[in-house]
Amino acid sequence: MTSYQLPVTSSDLRLKRRDRLRLSRCYKFLALFLSLTGVACTQNSQEQNSKVSVSPASSSSIESKALNIWWDKGFTLEEDEALQRAASRWEQQTGNKVKLSFYPTDELLQKAQRAIRAGKPPDILMSHRAGEELNPRLAWEGKLADISEAIAPVKQLYPNSALQAVNFYNNTAKKRSYYAVPIYQATIHIFYWRDLLEQVGWHERDIPKDWDGFWDFWLQAQRDLRAKQKRQIYGLGFPFSMGAVETYFFFEQILEAYDVQILNSQGQLRVDDPKVRQGIVKCLEWYAKFYKQGYVPPEATTWSNPDNNRSLLNRVVLTTPNLTLSIAAAVRQDPNVYRYHLGTIEFPNKPSGKPMRLLVTLRQAVVFNQSQHQKLAKDFLAYLIRPEVAGEYFKAAGGRFLPVNRQVWQDPFWTDPTDPHISTAMKQLIQGQTRPFYHVQNPAYTLVVAENLWGKALNRIVVDRISPEQAADEAIARMKQIFDRWQRINSE
Repeated sequence: MTSYQLPVTSSDLRLKRRDRLRLSRCYKFLALFLSLTGVACTQNSQEQNSKVSVSPASSSSIESKALNIWWDKGFTLEEDEALQRAASRWEQQTGNKVKLSFYPTDELLQKAQRAIRAGKPPDILMSHRAGEELNPRLAWEGKLADISEAIAPVKQLYPNSALQAVNFYNNTAKKRSYYAVPIYQATIHIFYWRDLLEQVGWHERDIPKDWDGFWDFWLQAQRDLRAKQKRQIYGLGFPFSMGAVETYFFFEQILEAYDVQILNSQGQLRVDDPKVRQGIVKCLEWYAKFYKQGYVPPEATTWSNPDNNRSLLNRVVLTTPNLTLSIAAAVRQDPNVYRYHLGTIEFPNKPSGKPMRLLVTLRQAVVFNQSQHQKLAKDFLAYLIRPEVAGEYFKAAGGRFLPVNRQVWQDPFWTDPTDPHISTAMKQLIQGQTRPFYHVQNPAYTLVVAENLWGKALNRIVVDRISPEQAADEAIARMKQIFDRWQRINSE
């Protein structure tokens, strides 16, 4: 992407030499700052400042009666404003007050866990990472409120897979129920630069649909682009770090591609099965070879969550997987780039030749058992997931979130063929096969996610230069420790 440049006016030329030098340094610093911050990210990094929006309250007594909501800070200002509007309308309709606070993704997860330990959680939490790393465990421990009544009015509009993803087991109450409300869904998308391919004579219709052919295509495109442009560009934006959740998500999709089943239908580990172990080894070897062969940026081993986005948007990489449509949302204000230069493409068929089954994660809101306003919290969530309210919220977010509610899907916004990104993403979810990630089956797997065991294994291969077999065995051993400890603690 082009860096921002600041103009020098004629009045600047009349400044004394010392002042001109000082001003020049300021311009350079500001230009550097803008160029570094002008790129979008998949998930908001910890470097962002917390943004807190509070409903007007003239006294602490009024504020103590307000519904306290903690929410992931939006990718754009429009996202936050859309939720604020929904909260304001609910306030007007009910006469209740809302204290709505936005925090960066990583900060929110940490803040929520501290509040839970202190016994002072918010009334409602909607954290991207909590769905994979925290909520199933909280439900198991009896710390979440049953919110079946909030889901009931629109339950028939949700796909079964979405309902299964929030149907957790409460080990305290010895029952399974709905302990989270589905807000939106996400799956892995593949983004690439159409215009870069065209520079070397390739078009989307040339991209193979078979597994090996698909990935080899990007390797050839890298070689062609380097020969033509005489600069370093990488074919693949695969994350390899422990600090990027995208590493976990994408590698789990690769395991699915090779039909490697880590848990059985009862949520029990299968890693002692020699075929499962060999499948993990094969997937690690397949994934790592692209880094070793120079088709992935060397910095991918230290990427944070936004860095695969930045690398694509800055044209350092030709293609990258991503869990939301945030990359497309970043260029939405430039119709030419959005519609013609950037592309979103479906996954190829599995190595077996079968269609890919996509892994889907549900972004979900929860209500805590310790909530001071539990009924109000459930009422607010029931309001928010109404089709007309949810639909407006998602559209205001620029389509970065994909709706779960079937009625919302009927809006032409989601299937408009002139939008190459949203229509492709929705086609994958509506017409394709899907399944939830493993944390839905067993709360212990949330700890596998939190430790990013796959990111660690890949890092060990390409940084520490251990074998895929050793990396697989380390990951398996740690996974067994996690599950054994979980079972031991919860059987006492």
